[in-house]
Amino acid sequence: MLNFLIFCGCKPSKRHLIKIEGKQIAITDSLTSNPEIEAFVKPYRDNIEKDLDSVLAFSADTYTKNDGDFNTALGNFMADAVYEEANPIFNKRTGIDIDMVLLNHGGIRSILPKGKVTKRTAFQLMPFENSIVIVALKGKQANKLVEYLSRAKRAHPVSKLQLILDQDFNISKAKINNKNIVEGHTYYVATNDYLYNGGDGMSFFKPNDSVYVLNYKIRNALIDHFKRKDTIAPLRDNRFIQEN
Repeated sequence: MLNFLIFCGCKPSKRHLIKIEGKQIAITDSLTSNPEIEAFVKPYRDNIEKDLDSVLAFSADTYTKNDGDFNTALGNFMADAVYEEANPIFNKRTGIDIDMVLLNHGGIRSILPKGKVTKRTAFQLMPFENSIVIVALKGKQANKLVEYLSRAKRAHPVSKLQLILDQDFNISKAKINNKNIVEGHTYYVATNDYLYNGGDGMSFFKPNDSVYVLNYKIRNALIDHFKRKDTIAPLRDNRFIQEN
């Protein structure tokens, strides 16, 4: 809806406001487009559409965020992509490697369909403007992170973390980079700015030793990863599972 306000006055020299009126004008598909504006916008729109449809890779199958209880092929792909694209940048700036990645299940907004993978695919998977941040957490907070995952019982995408739950959803094993979590050790956890700021109830990121902002969007990391991979064929694995 568009709202218009009408200001009325009887004497221009004094300009006293005597009445305010409002009127709603509904914006619907019945409104006709302006041919001149359409002609001006068309070349820009066509160029954007061409760029979005440029083929970057090939997906071996159709992958969804709902094909597993604790980890999914699509979630694994996205978390691993963030690690592989962000870690060289972080290491170049700091001389430190990322220890693990944690994203959120709800941040995956589309399937990865079988066939051609384009820039449009990346925008559909990650339409948000979320950026990658690296948070330095002590082992005590890393333990809170894995406790959160054990309670959530959801396939939040992770990389470089192995978490095994028993039949009662208690943690039977938790390792970062194949090593047990040590309370006094500092772990560099890649996540997105939404989660860093407490999204999805992930309060364990604050306080922290330090935080590094890469100015690198999750979506751009996916695009860069698609460009480097000829074929996308992610798998479910044992990074986050429940024992039988």
